[in-house]
Amino acid sequence: MIPIFLALTFIVLLLIVVVAGQPDEFTVSRSATIAAPPEKVFPHVNDLHAWKAWSPWAKKDPDAKTEFAGPPTGLGATMKWEGNSKVGVGRMTITESRPGELIRLRLDFEKPMKATNTAEFVFGPAGGQTAVTWRMFGTNNLFGKLFGLFVNCDKMVGGDFVNGLAAMKSVAEVAT
Repeated sequence: MIPIFLALTFIVLLLIVVVAGQPDEFTVSRSATIAAPPEKVFPHVNDLHAWKAWSPWAKKDPDAKTEFAGPPTGLGATMKWEGNSKVGVGRMTITESRPGELIRLRLDFEKPMKATNTAEFVFGPAGGQTAVTWRMFGTNNLFGKLFGLFVNCDKMVGGDFVNGLAAMKSVAEVAT
């Protein structure tokens, strides 16, 4: 009985050390070039109502419930969502909006797990086009570190960012 207890204790201690050694912060980032000037691309992100046309999560659950609050665009604009297991429940609020340059959002996730992260879109001219970088970053709490041992967040969310940027490109280039 004692050898089993010692083995289990060793495994638990090893797991604690491995989890504690995981990064305290994470970043997911993807970029795309869109054949439209920044002032034509920017509104597709700055107006949260416009996200339905390009957001990868809108496609994962077209029946998700959304509510908007605050101003219609820019600083303080808020969207709440409640969707299926692929979309979850949460809220995002624009915390910084610099036309044609940057949009920063606070993301408050409720389900499938609680987390607060930051997302940002950086827009820049690129030879008559727009380079857009979509980034999400935050801190890893104990659960986030444990989750990261089994799921690669960069691969999981990065694919959605690629799909979203491709859809944004389609929408913005048609609107130009």
